[in-house]
Amino acid sequence: MHGGSYRLLTSAEVADWLKVSELTIKNKYRMWGLKPQKVGRLLRFRERDVIAYLEEKYG
Repeated sequence: MHGGSYRLLTSAEVADWLKVSELTIKNKYRMWGLKPQKVGRLLRFRERDVIAYLEEKYG
């Protein structure tokens, strides 16, 4: 099981964490395999899913 919490992050928070633009997150999250949680029309990402992505891609 991967670390991290179920805390929901905004696209801007994920972008800041990964040092990319928010537009990059919105355009590439599907290709990267990040699963968003929809909150109304807004995208949110579980912290643990972002950590799992980073561990899988960059170990």
